[in-house]
Amino acid sequence: MSELFPNIKWDKMWEATYETLYMTSISTLLTFVFGLAIGLLLFLTSPNNLWANKIVYFLTGSFVNIFRSIPFIILIILLIPMTKWMFGSIRGANAALPALIIGAAPFYARMVLIALREIDKGVIEAARSMGATTGTIIRKVLIPEARPALYSGITVTSVALVGYTAMAGVIGAGGLGHLAFLHGFQRNNPDVMLVATLIILLIVFLIQWIGDTLTNKVDKR
Repeated sequence: MSELFPNIKWDKMWEATYETLYMTSISTLLTFVFGLAIGLLLFLTSPNNLWANKIVYFLTGSFVNIFRSIPFIILIILLIPMTKWMFGSIRGANAALPALIIGAAPFYARMVLIALREIDKGVIEAARSMGATTGTIIRKVLIPEARPALYSGITVTSVALVGYTAMAGVIGAGGLGHLAFLHGFQRNNPDVMLVATLIILLIVFLIQWIGDTLTNKVDKR
């Protein structure tokens, strides 16, 4: 191994892999929570729905459209003051989390909205006619009916987050992106870049496989 990859320090490579997995897993979990909440709010406040409210729908939709349109590298820079206030530094895996979540949650929220709009309105109306509360409709109708699309959407979002972590690494967030850029590109060590890229690909393939498996398991069609 040392002959094939002479410039790689494996302890640093595994540490960077752990940081990438840490950033991806935490940001995916929180993106799912916040994105689902925002997507539900968008759906429920849309015209002719349970909480129909033009002002809330407009403001929530504007928030989603603005933040999912900002390029991630610019978003990181814009959030530097908030990141520094929260963590006391703009470096490290934790410092990347605000930008990762704020960048991905609106994107996932839009996918949640699309998934919820695909639900047969007759099912929702049937639940309402039986006296179901909004909370019951959300728990027993909306989320179960949209579950395959929700799992598929968070899989796509999680894969995108792996790419975001690599971009965050370029400005010091750690992870495989940081290692590939600092120790690979800047120091002209192509073997470091190659191995870091291969590990990122493996992580993406693993996420996609897990996501596809869960989606197929809950899809009853």
